[in-house]
Amino acid sequence: MEQTITAKLQIVVKPSDIRVLCDTMRIYSAACNYVSEYVYRTHNLRREAVHKELYHQVRRLFNIKSQMTESCIRTVIAKYKTILENQKEWIKPVFRRPQLDLVWNRDYSLNTDKELFSVNTLEGRIKVPFYKNGYEQYFTEGCRFGTAKLVHKHGKFFLHVPITYEIKELDKQDVCNVVGVDRGIRFLAVTYDSKGKTTFYEGNTAKQ
Repeated sequence: MEQTITAKLQIVVKPSDIRVLCDTMRIYSAACNYVSEYVYRTHNLRREAVHKELYHQVRRLFNIKSQMTESCIRTVIAKYKTILENQKEWIKPVFRRPQLDLVWNRDYSLNTDKELFSVNTLEGRIKVPFYKNGYEQYFTEGCRFGTAKLVHKHGKFFLHVPITYEIKELDKQDVCNVVGVDRGIRFLAVTYDSKGKTTFYEGNTAKQ
């Protein structure tokens, strides 16, 4: 069976490339807000119809490339569908933080040694090294990368990359106990297992 995790990888950006990335993320977010305004006004969530109406407008107004325009439309529609599913009403999302969605092997890719990401920007591709930080096992054969999100937090850049890989099917005979874990602040964790045992891990010290 398949499992997907999101690897949050910090990338190292050269000072000369920081402006390029920031400009690309800012303009992409502005394009998302433009599409969001249209969807909110029309309540149109059919991707083909939104594409037909806005594709050329978005490319002309924001001077972004074809794939970025497609990603922008998909991102906005997906956001609206999530809101409708959770809130059951039309609420217009606003993309305040600069961000960028990157399609695997189109907007971003790995070099042969899997040590550098090639990331697409409005001014061409840039090469960025990154920290694997315990995710080394996912950079092997058989792991598939999905559409990543580039974010900028506290002066650092991160790629949030969904990675799908195969795991062994669970044999129920190997299971002797099931434990659920709820994480929080007052209690760092509370566990409850299938045998009825509950354990509390206090968080007072960490909270202070």
